[in-house]
Amino acid sequence: MYQVNILWADDEIDLLKPHVMFLEAKGYHLTTVVSGNEALDLVKEQNFDIVFLDENMPGMTGLDTLLEIKKIKKSIPVVMITKSEEEYIMEEAIGGEISDYLIKPVNPNQILLSIKKNLDEKRLINEHSSHGYQKAFREISMRLGDRLDHQEWMQLYQDLVYWELQLGGGEENGMLDILNTQKAEANQQFSKFISTHYLDWMKNGVDKPLLSHQVFEQRIIPNLGKKPVFVFVIDCLRYDQWKVMQQALSSYFITEEDDCYYSILPTTTQYARNSLFSGLLPSDIQKKFPDKWVGEDEDESKNNHEAFFQEELLKRRGLTLKVKYEKITTLNKAKKVADQFHQYFQNDLTTIVYNFVDALSHARTDTKIIRELAEDEKAYRSLTKSWFSHSPFLSMLKKIAEKDATVFITTDHGSVRVEEPSQIIGDKSLNNNLRYKVGKNMHYNENEVFEIKDLTAAKLPKSNFNTRYIFARENKFFAYKNNYNHYANYYKDTFQHGGISMEEMIIPIIKLKKR
Repeated sequence: MYQVNILWADDEIDLLKPHVMFLEAKGYHLTTVVSGNEALDLVKEQNFDIVFLDENMPGMTGLDTLLEIKKIKKSIPVVMITKSEEEYIMEEAIGGEISDYLIKPVNPNQILLSIKKNLDEKRLINEHSSHGYQKAFREISMRLGDRLDHQEWMQLYQDLVYWELQLGGGEENGMLDILNTQKAEANQQFSKFISTHYLDWMKNGVDKPLLSHQVFEQRIIPNLGKKPVFVFVIDCLRYDQWKVMQQALSSYFITEEDDCYYSILPTTTQYARNSLFSGLLPSDIQKKFPDKWVGEDEDESKNNHEAFFQEELLKRRGLTLKVKYEKITTLNKAKKVADQFHQYFQNDLTTIVYNFVDALSHARTDTKIIRELAEDEKAYRSLTKSWFSHSPFLSMLKKIAEKDATVFITTDHGSVRVEEPSQIIGDKSLNNNLRYKVGKNMHYNENEVFEIKDLTAAKLPKSNFNTRYIFARENKFFAYKNNYNHYANYYKDTFQHGGISMEEMIIPIIKLKKR
């Protein structure tokens, strides 16, 4: 068993012998010195797990020693012990990145608690999380056996995300593996649920969730006209990614509403985001604005008319407002918007589409180094959080937090990490998306897809009488029979969207207010 190695520097170390003996009896190995210089020499020569420093040593003080230790080994935890409670000493110690601060006289249990807090915190949290999930596992399994409605599915997915984040912080992956298996089972059941109920939702049934085309109508528009409203649409943002972003916002905003809605099918920009901005389902967009709808077989960009769709939606609701729409696809554009952000407070509604997360998912597919940086779900979230924490987007939000405004953060769809190829045979006219296909002459395994033939009922555009849509379920992706192995190997373990999974369809709609 590994023995924790502790360095303790105090010019009165002889008086602390009972503390040293107490810790040694607990199995710790202690090295004691009486000066900062001696402590520095040992830190250079040996590896210590934690250092205790007396602040008021003759010669090199504890604060001076702390700063020098951090130059040598920045990551080592240092606990400052002092007789003084003067605020400036605490502030300097905190600025020097101490891990804990104790006031003399200290008792052995205080020292023991500080050791456990700094060295065992991750292990203890992981053990607590694992124990909590063990109990939650049985409860979630029972819920999966019930006939869940759309609200219950939403809650179950949010619960799975909660445990994924809790378990993802630890080093032991046993429980996380079990959670991933349970999530895969949940996605299997969720796909059946969507296949059974989706067409009923399109028929304007009463028992349906909030869908893409209803978000502005039900969530955004009721807030207009009172104070400036900012809507950030982060392309391809999943609920778990929002939860790690939320941590960086906690100092500036209170989350007034932490909710989700259901993306329509296909879960792609062309359908879901156009529907979000227009307040219309895809076939209705095609009928009402035939010159603005871009078909699957057309090379034109599928999302060039979002500002127009939003303007038309507001007109239909009889709203005359000062509105600004921005789409951010480059860092330079993001910096430009952030620099002139003060101007947007003159608007009733400012909508900003931010394209980073979607670009990240595509880059992960095509770029080896990005795939290595985001090798799994935890790393993918971490990369999203790192981007957000250093982005002009966060800078914009901080500026909003200084004013009185309403903020919404949402998305058009999520993404799922695909693992299993599903063979499809079709002609060259089929669209390129790996999670859904549109066409006439398609051959596939019917047990692996959700097929829609009645496009009128599904509110989907059609190019001819025989057009049908198929959607990949769970973590599957379509691979052509020709070059099957290439497709299967190249796209396996990539993040895709367009099909049916909780990650793609159950997506965040967040309302924030400043602290």
